[in-house]
Amino acid sequence: MSEKKLAWPGSALLGPVPPVLVSCGEGQSANLITIAWAGTVCTQPPRVSISVRPTRHSYGLIRDSGEFVINLPTVALARAVDWCGVKSGRELDKFSAMGLHAAPASKVGCPLLAESPVNLECRVFQRIELGSHDLFLADVVAVDVDEALLDSAGKLHLEKAGLLAYAHGDYYALGKQLGKFGWSVRKKKPGGRKPGAQRGKDAPGANPRRPQK
Repeated sequence: MSEKKLAWPGSALLGPVPPVLVSCGEGQSANLITIAWAGTVCTQPPRVSISVRPTRHSYGLIRDSGEFVINLPTVALARAVDWCGVKSGRELDKFSAMGLHAAPASKVGCPLLAESPVNLECRVFQRIELGSHDLFLADVVAVDVDEALLDSAGKLHLEKAGLLAYAHGDYYALGKQLGKFGWSVRKKKPGGRKPGAQRGKDAPGANPRRPQK
């Protein structure tokens, strides 16, 4: 890396981020929108956020229903993720056009994306007008997980999902694992072997099936 850095004007240049497919609306009005600005805002209670332009078709569906589903995208969904981000649901059925399938959710009225391995069912509790985008803050009322990602003990192995990442206009597959939460402070066992990393309750990828105290 160069030792010299240039000072640019302020910009939301944050990456990589998950380019999630958000499903919203019900029945014939169900729609998909690609959202790159999504994030976790609280662990207990579990809460997330998405930022949506008021001009987008999905904005009104989410505002009026107060519900949406965050569907985590895989590498296999990369084309659909990009396409759903540039096409409008006002003009066509995105599920049908991309050969995708809507599945019923357990807690909200809008559908899940069946092809996504993990779906976060969300209920909005606050909307904040920020400028170009409005921020929807929501409670995660249910999480739907593909059983193929669970081992015999019910532990989630999200690394098997082949998730997609997005950075500054480009899509990427996730690379090799470099460590686990807490690995930098683990102590070596006698003989030089390191114990398995223990996940903190706020650790990325913490098992959602494990109750937290």
